Amino acid sequence: MSALYSTLVTHIRTRPRRHAFAYRLPYLLLDLNAPPYAVLFSFNRFNLFSLHECDHGDGRTPLRLWVAERLGEAGLSDASAVITLLTLPRFLGLGFNPISLFFCHDATGALRAVLYEVNNTFGQRHCYLCPVAPEARPPLRQSAGKSFYVSPFMDMGLRYRFTLTPPGEAVGLHIAVEDSQGTLLRATLAGTRQPLTDAILLRAALLHPLLGVKVLVAIHWEALKIWLKGVVVRQRPAPPANMVTPGQELTRNPL
Repeated sequence: MSALYSTLVTHIRTRPRRHAFAYRLPYLLLDLNAPPYAVLFSFNRFNLFSLHECDHGDGRTPLRLWVAERLGEAGLSDASAVITLLTLPRFLGLGFNPISLFFCHDATGALRAVLYEVNNTFGQRHCYLCPVAPEARPPLRQSAGKSFYVSPFMDMGLRYRFTLTPPGEAVGLHIAVEDSQGTLLRATLAGTRQPLTDAILLRAALLHPLLGVKVLVAIHWEALKIWLKGVVVRQRPAPPANMVTPGQELTRNPL
């Protein structure tokens, strides 16, 4: 089940000043029940590519257990049979994850919930948990109220709308950030699946030799350009007391 997705990540900000960018990034899909074996990948140990549980959840509890506990609190205990994680790995021990997705399946293999995990550059982390109805078909449409400070150029009190194609031969995520006047920002992630082999990992390393610092540097570079366009910086509030904000599944419009 584990795989590498070669993705293109884009952001298009429409108000109050237009700003857009795009970057290519290698995301890993990892089965938390059975982490993959590869010479160039390690779990909780230094390697060319690695996943460290301290980078996710509360940073202390074993990751699969932490996700299962959050599902249980939301009345979704049956969604913890198989949990897969789509995330940016550490590269040579370094990395930063703006967003990771946990896909939570029941014992039949049906997707029952998606946990969106968001990090900001101030060392804080928050999650949005959205249920998936048994009859749902991709693309999934979900929503959650913004309760966590990410961009210094975005107000609180906004709403996220997620349109998600879960990992298969391809993966796709579209996030619309909305206020009362409409959409402020559109972010997308789109990628194609490759097997998680040492050859594929080595190729990813050659294509992204600065991956360990690329994301964090890019975030600050784009923030500087937005600031130079005159967008006002918003004060950072205290993080929410609860680390998980509940989301909802959106009803499809009839054809």
